[in-house]
Amino acid sequence: MEQIKSVFNKAVKTLYGKEVEVDLTRPDQEFGDFATNIALKLAKEFNKNPREVAEEITQKIKDLPEITAVDIAGPGFINIRVSDGVLISAITSDLNKVNHQKVVIETNNPNPFKAMHIGHAFNAIVADTIANILERGGAETHRVSYHGDVGAHVGRSMYSLLRYVDGDPSKLDQIPDGERNTFMSRMYSEGTAAYKNDENAKQEIDSLASQSFTQEDPVYKKVYQTCAAWSFQQIDELVAELGNKPIEKRYLESQADDLGVKTVKEHLGDVFIESEGALVFPGEKHGSFNNVFVSSNGRGLYGARDLGLIQLKNDDFHPDRSYIVTAEEQRDYFKGVIKAAELCLPELKDTTINIPTGTVKLTSGKMSSRSGDVLEVGWLFEQISVAIKKRSSSDVEDVAKAAIRYQFLKVRIGNDIVFDVEEAANLQGNTGPYLQYAYVRALSILRRAQEKSSPDRDFDASEHGLLLKISEYKEVLGRAVKELMPHYIANYLYELTQEFNRFYEKNRIIDDSREAQRLYVARLYADTLKDGLSVLGIPAPEKM
Repeated sequence: MEQIKSVFNKAVKTLYGKEVEVDLTRPDQEFGDFATNIALKLAKEFNKNPREVAEEITQKIKDLPEITAVDIAGPGFINIRVSDGVLISAITSDLNKVNHQKVVIETNNPNPFKAMHIGHAFNAIVADTIANILERGGAETHRVSYHGDVGAHVGRSMYSLLRYVDGDPSKLDQIPDGERNTFMSRMYSEGTAAYKNDENAKQEIDSLASQSFTQEDPVYKKVYQTCAAWSFQQIDELVAELGNKPIEKRYLESQADDLGVKTVKEHLGDVFIESEGALVFPGEKHGSFNNVFVSSNGRGLYGARDLGLIQLKNDDFHPDRSYIVTAEEQRDYFKGVIKAAELCLPELKDTTINIPTGTVKLTSGKMSSRSGDVLEVGWLFEQISVAIKKRSSSDVEDVAKAAIRYQFLKVRIGNDIVFDVEEAANLQGNTGPYLQYAYVRALSILRRAQEKSSPDRDFDASEHGLLLKISEYKEVLGRAVKELMPHYIANYLYELTQEFNRFYEKNRIIDDSREAQRLYVARLYADTLKDGLSVLGIPAPEKM
């Protein structure tokens, strides 16, 4: 509430000739709209009694039009109530644009030749929402993706795929569109099992992994290209189904490999060391672990490719910040990659930032899909859709987006997610579908009203209390922008709906003498709820 902070700043400047940082908190409504401990801070600095300082400040502000009541509590806390106009100004004003950086963020990164699983969905939703938040804060935001199209995992899939086609790539045409993701998952799973259990298969898979860089054999090339196209089509479709905005550019490991290997070789001796023919980054010196960037056969590995990717993104966008959202287990890996990049390319220092997320678990304990490998995103959509249909005849697609996104976003980034399908799809409780229903309910109230003139803004205590909660939204959004934490918005929206419910239980809106005022507040509530849902990437339907 910058307007109220300004009131206190002017008073302190007049009284003590000092510029101060005023902290405002929101106490329980029975005590006031806002509270500050500024008197305690000043008392210590000027060696005065805190209550005396508080009394001097209150005398300066108590007759201002922005302030309707002021009270001193305890040793010197100042509680105030503000005018309705102050709250409405806070609600209707634009969010301060505090981030003017150019930002690149990877909003999805599943590898082709494998099924997209629930962890990919989690990271994609978190990254896409962070991109929304960055945009709200004023950043020029560019969404990109990055995928591993070469290397070990391709070799494992191709081992099974080549056996499946048995020299005839056209056999792949017989696999129905909707079964391709599960088919790819099964191929990868079978290849992985063979790699672990059969030494001859292991050697063949290593050879097939190397061929992913060259694709010289025509059968190999046709199978590779067909399955890569399937994968990217399904990745794009599933990411859109999750509610993510489209990416601007897709990066591939094969594109980053040469540049990364070249950079590593150029910095052998000053950044990287050689060990048995491999080129290693001594990450132990930098809070990470020693990591091979280039293997003894000269082939680039993950670290080299990520080093190349950092340069490709810089060449394309010249970002001030480049964000990568990954699983927690990759935290130390990225510490090493980012440090290596800073040592090789000091001009890019502090550009790349890794945001690690927690682990997703199901309440049932089931973490494998019908393929027997990982929990596929398609499986999750199926389960959510079934749960939604049991409760509602609404647009399943929009409600499913709300159910999945909100279940991930209401938890602080970095904490583990316990995903309960039945809870996520519920129209009651702290869920995405409930917030959608709350919005639809508010629209229903507004539709029942006839056109009214603007209210005189003379709000009663209950209306003022709801305005107070609505006015908190921009503060919450600002905190989310500063910390890149979507859960602030998610939790606030649920609190807001509870505040409106309490208001509605006690106050008639339609056909009441205060209908105009209450409709005005209800409209502000609905608009705020819709805006918050949009930041989370959740549709706000007009009916359910």
